[in-house]
Amino acid sequence: MAAEGQAPTTTEYILHHLTNWTYGKLPAGTYCDGSRVQETTSWVVAHCPEEMAAMGFNAIHLDSMAWSIGLGLIFITLFRWAAKKAHAGVPTGFLNFVEMIIEFIDKTVKDGFQHKSAFIAPLALTIFVWVFLMNLMDLLPVDWIPEFAMWIAGDPHFYFKIVPTTDVNITMAMGLTVFLLMIGFSIAKKGLIGFIKELTFHPFHPSFRGVGILFAPLLILINFVLETIALVAKPVSLGLRLFGNMYAGEMIFILIAIMYGAGLVLGIFAGVLQWGWAVFHILIITLQAFVFMVLTIVYMAMAHHVEDEDQFTH
Repeated sequence: MAAEGQAPTTTEYILHHLTNWTYGKLPAGTYCDGSRVQETTSWVVAHCPEEMAAMGFNAIHLDSMAWSIGLGLIFITLFRWAAKKAHAGVPTGFLNFVEMIIEFIDKTVKDGFQHKSAFIAPLALTIFVWVFLMNLMDLLPVDWIPEFAMWIAGDPHFYFKIVPTTDVNITMAMGLTVFLLMIGFSIAKKGLIGFIKELTFHPFHPSFRGVGILFAPLLILINFVLETIALVAKPVSLGLRLFGNMYAGEMIFILIAIMYGAGLVLGIFAGVLQWGWAVFHILIITLQAFVFMVLTIVYMAMAHHVEDEDQFTH
C-alpha cells in the first residue's frame, strides 16, 4: 500500500480498500512494484495490482468467496434452527422475526408468481436473505476487519474486502445463475421447440401464408436478435445493478473515512456523515436485496408462462 513506516496516500488508501485478496496462476517473469519478479509460473496470492492483472481469468477472489459462503452458511444455520424450533403457538424473539420474513416472502411470491412451484418461494427467500446479509457487511467500519486481517497476516499490504456484493464477479455469478434457471424452466415448461419459437416468433409474428412467407425468414432473424438481447440483458442488469449500488455505497464510506485523518473538525463532521450515511444505507441494502428477489420472481414467472400454441401459426 505505502512504503514501510509511511502512511498511505489517499489514492493508495482507496485502491487498497477496493482491491480483493486474489489467488491465481501467476506467469513467470511477472514484475511487482517495478522490482520483484516471479521466476517460475505458480499458483500464489497476488501482492500487487500487476500480479492480479497478470493472473487474468486464472484467479479467484478469496475474500469474496469466504464471506459469501460464510454468510450463506450463517443463513442456513439460523433458519434451520428456527425451523426446528417452530411451534403452533405464538412465536417470540428471533423465531417471530424469521416467521415475519417468511410470510413477507410468501406474499411477494404469490403476488408476482401465478404458477405452481415448490421451488420459487425457497429461491426467493434464499436470494433476499443471502443478498441482504452480504450487503449488511457494508455497515461495518471500513478499516476494522481489513486492518485485523493485515495484523493476522503480518503483512501491511494485505488486501481484504468484506462486502461480497461489491465484487462484480459475485453479483454477475448470481445473475448468471438466475439466467440459467430461466432457461432451464423455460425449456422444461415450454419444451425445446416452444422455447425456440418464443425466441423467433416475438415480437413480430411472421406469416407463412401468401406473400408473407417471403419475409418470414427476415422477421424470424430480427426476432431472434431482439429476443436474445432482451434475454441476455436480464442477468446482466441483475448483476450490474446490485454491484453498482453497493460499490458506490462502499466508496462513500471510504471517502468519509479519509476525512478522519484531516483534523479534529473534519473528523467530527465525518462521524456525523458516517452515521447519517449508515442509517440511509440500511434502506439501500434492504432495497437492493428486495429488487434482486422481485426481479428473479418476475423472470421465473416469465419462464413458466406458456403462450397459446395457435398464435405461432398466424
